[in-house]
Amino acid sequence: MPSDALPGRRSPAAAWFAENGALAALVVLVVALSLLSPDFLSVTNLLNVGVQAAVTAILAFGQTFVIVTGGIDLSVGSVAALSAIVLAWTATVAGLPWPPATLLSLLVGVACGLVNAVLIAYGRLPPFIATLAMLGIARGLALVISQGSPIPMPEAVSHLGDTAGGVLPVPVIVMVVMGVIAAVMLNRTYAGRAMYAIGGNEEAARLSGIKVGRQKLITYALSGGFAAVAGIVLASRLASAQPQAAAGYELDAIAAVVIGGASLSGGKGRALGTFVGALILAVLRNGLNLLSVSAFWQQVVIGVVIALAVLVDTLRRRGTT
Repeated sequence: MPSDALPGRRSPAAAWFAENGALAALVVLVVALSLLSPDFLSVTNLLNVGVQAAVTAILAFGQTFVIVTGGIDLSVGSVAALSAIVLAWTATVAGLPWPPATLLSLLVGVACGLVNAVLIAYGRLPPFIATLAMLGIARGLALVISQGSPIPMPEAVSHLGDTAGGVLPVPVIVMVVMGVIAAVMLNRTYAGRAMYAIGGNEEAARLSGIKVGRQKLITYALSGGFAAVAGIVLASRLASAQPQAAAGYELDAIAAVVIGGASLSGGKGRALGTFVGALILAVLRNGLNLLSVSAFWQQVVIGVVIALAVLVDTLRRRGTT
């Protein structure tokens, strides 16, 4: 019997599509929209798509670490807003120079992630509950610090919303840098290998000598740190930190990770796939806007895409694809 015909053996093409289905979907989507709208492939519009994808992608890179371990982080949108508020308040109201203010805001994001991890790893709370609680805490603190009003960002930080050399938007550059960091962390470090092991089988990972609690501290701290970077990028684009910013972005981040091929059951996920997932969401929204599709219907389309992505993941795990 030929090896290709063995039960459970997939052809090379099927195997490639199983691993790169999101990339294939992105190519099809780009081709379709370029045919439907002559403005879609313009340089200006493509750069705009990159800027629109930046914040979601950065949040999603951090979310990838968590989902690979079999967890979930619902707090990233609120942590992003809180980190930006801390930066703007300390630099504008408290008079702290912007470099230490920026460092403090990043530490706030990491601290929020560490609190999540402690509640999950040592308090034995389900990730959904622990991060849902942090969602409310971080958003509430952002409102308390800002008194519910936007705070101007320091001018030096606001330049993150500009273009580098008048060509490439800085948010796109930050997105690519954070994506490379995420890819290196997942593929080239002990912490990354531990994340996959924990997501594959947490008890087996523990028996193999992996300190699961410590690795979850690293995982959620990374998610919080990436959220802080995303919050700073978003605030720089708006030239102000807003306490209600990034509301609902955690759902887009999770969607980008899942669309990119990660498994919600853990053990599977790639930074490149997450990047492609974030681009799919941005391209969809941009293309639907160019086609003058109602914002209400856009929500429907995005929801269908997310449902299909999860369905494909479920079928893949059952071995039917």
